[in-house]
Amino acid sequence: MLTKLVAVSLLLLASYASFSASADISLALQHEVRTDANKVRDNARKPEHTLTFFEVAPQSTVVEVWPGSGWYTEILAPLLAGQGKLYAAHFSDKFSLLPANYMQKTRADYQAKLAAHPVYGNVSLTEFAPLADMVIAPAGSADVVLSIRNQFYIFEGEESLKHALVTFYQALKPGGVLGVVAPRLPDHLLDSDWSKSGYVPEQLWLALAADAGFSFEAQSNVLLNPKDTADHPAGIWSLPPALAGDEKDKDKYLAIGEANQMVLKFRKPRS
Repeated sequence: MLTKLVAVSLLLLASYASFSASADISLALQHEVRTDANKVRDNARKPEHTLTFFEVAPQSTVVEVWPGSGWYTEILAPLLAGQGKLYAAHFSDKFSLLPANYMQKTRADYQAKLAAHPVYGNVSLTEFAPLADMVIAPAGSADVVLSIRNQFYIFEGEESLKHALVTFYQALKPGGVLGVVAPRLPDHLLDSDWSKSGYVPEQLWLALAADAGFSFEAQSNVLLNPKDTADHPAGIWSLPPALAGDEKDKDKYLAIGEANQMVLKFRKPRS
């Protein structure tokens, strides 16, 4: 009977913590630092659900991998400003995985963003590149590592993804969470030439994460988009927000919406 009461109490505490964190994330979504252009994508990206699912809380130490222009940073920085810590593992100018001018401009713009408002004062800029030995955060320091909408596979295939997972594992505390949001390749396209499309099989993430030592804990269907057939001429970049195809196809891809995304939660074992 006592064991059952303890279990119920722990469940209630976990539910309360999740509710409390969700409320804090909701407040962060309203912070003045968020741009209108980013707010309009909340419905497609579901940040409150996503961050709650990945157990991000105000007191968390979080690593955001490849934050790009800072869409999630605009939420994470206000959320973590008081009690937490954010490491932004941005592009590295030491490795030419992407065009150098793109990496340098994106990172420079991001640094300018961080300097423009005091809410970013608790953000530490680090670097990440697949296949490069880099410290994205002090070893064993992170409660959560977030890899959201990144395409590691397009560089050196499985080797890039394997190395990324090892790096994430090193940064996490025992019991820490790896949160992955990534374009999901439908099973019927497994035999197609998908390697540069930005889509990756869910099973590949699951298998390689297990090889890296992670335990798969849960998945969410909140970012699934059944309209996305994943067979576009420019891969995920045909879809918004990139809209990399011909202007005549713009309405077609706007109607599809953002890419079909898998949302996977992994955990580094506690011992």
